[in-house]
Amino acid sequence: MSAIRSYAVDWALDCPLTTLGLALVGAGWLSTYVLSFARMLVDLARPGIPLKRFGAKKGAWAVVTGATAGIGRDFALQLAAAGFNVFLASRTTSKLEEISQEITAKYPDIKTQIHSIDFSSPQADYAALGKELYNLDVGVLINNVGKSYEEPTFFQDLPDQDMNDIVEINVNATLKVTKLVVPGMISRKRGLILTVGSFASLIPSPLLAVYSGSKAFVSTWSQALGSELKGTGVEVELLNTYFVVSKLSKIRRSSWMIPTPKTYVRSVLSKIGVNGGAVGQPHISTPYHGHAPVQWVVDHLFSNSFWLDYNRKLHLDIRRRAIRKRERDAGKAVKGA
Repeated sequence: MSAIRSYAVDWALDCPLTTLGLALVGAGWLSTYVLSFARMLVDLARPGIPLKRFGAKKGAWAVVTGATAGIGRDFALQLAAAGFNVFLASRTTSKLEEISQEITAKYPDIKTQIHSIDFSSPQADYAALGKELYNLDVGVLINNVGKSYEEPTFFQDLPDQDMNDIVEINVNATLKVTKLVVPGMISRKRGLILTVGSFASLIPSPLLAVYSGSKAFVSTWSQALGSELKGTGVEVELLNTYFVVSKLSKIRRSSWMIPTPKTYVRSVLSKIGVNGGAVGQPHISTPYHGHAPVQWVVDHLFSNSFWLDYNRKLHLDIRRRAIRKRERDAGKAVKGA
């Protein structure tokens, strides 16, 4: 082994240009990582595009889907606070009325409209929704409505209804609602389309295959749409979202890495047009400071195979724990009967 090292040293000394070239290549490779990380930090420190550009306090409307809970609810409240009239679309009329009343009580000058629609239904009446939106000056669209798995599940075991609902809500509803508002945004030469994505689109997620695929579709579509609308005044962003406290994530306690919906939405609205952790990725943003470094690590360190295996082990473990919990609950129910 020492002979091999001696030979390598002698070879390097005999070939100084080659050594210098390899050193420069290594330094260049390392510098790209350093610059990428620095760019992320700069993004997290700088402000985004002001909401006034999209009609805040000028009579414009913000349309929020899945607006009655979690991230959607906080988007509705914070956009109202910013000076947008708010159009709320979700399935349950009573919950829509509740959030509408909350907005008008807090912000008397803000107008609200509600529209009940079941985004999971292939027969959902988008024509009726379009009629209500047609005469509104829509400045912002929040594509928030979404559905995931109850627990990690193998594809062959996923109920057909869940599979259909995920595709209908996460993909088709997003496309159809966006198509209703884009023509008006183009004609007014301003608009903002934010679609809530997921880290499940970064690396395929075994045992969440349909959900992961739906979010990967939305990510690709957002980038393509953003490029199509370049120069029209309409901004398109896919929000890469890691864990947030919500019913969807089943997480109840916040932390530095897992914000409440209120904290997360505040971060998003202050960083419009900023990539954050999605360094160099057009029309994608990971603006929350606890999520951005996670995406940077996933994008820059280790291989896709590593992360795929990591996701598989993670979701298998979550599934095992969910099954054990069901079994414990069932045992308690039997004893209590």
